[in-house]
Amino acid sequence: MKDIDLARKLLYEEDLSLVVVKNSQLIYKSHDKGIRPMYYLVTDLFDKAKGSSIADKVIGKGAAILCKMLRVKEIYTPLISEAAMEVLNKANIPFTYHRSCPYIMNMKKTGLCPIEKIAIESKDEKVLLERLEAFLNSMDKG
Repeated sequence: MKDIDLARKLLYEEDLSLVVVKNSQLIYKSHDKGIRPMYYLVTDLFDKAKGSSIADKVIGKGAAILCKMLRVKEIYTPLISEAAMEVLNKANIPFTYHRSCPYIMNMKKTGLCPIEKIAIESKDEKVLLERLEAFLNSMDKG
């Protein structure tokens, strides 16, 4: 079984939000919503996750940039934003999806997801990581 197929299978079988597979081995899995699991891959598991295949419930621009940083081999997602597709296409990262949308919405479905907004406004990867860290820290406090 290909790594991406295993990641996709586990995503649904275990009702996960993120699955990372590399060399037929499960590297990481999470039930957590939002960008935190993907951010953790970049900040804490970079070497282990680099070059892996990823299945994620939602890929917005922020997650796509983090996947690019990880030099992900392939991505599967049920939902992807157009901005994320643009990032992945430019990075030559193959992806499959069920549905695309102009942008990822916030949890209340009242506007743009804060991570999508941060990613759109961040001029480079370093700035994105700094802003994601600040956002996640503010979520922890509040």
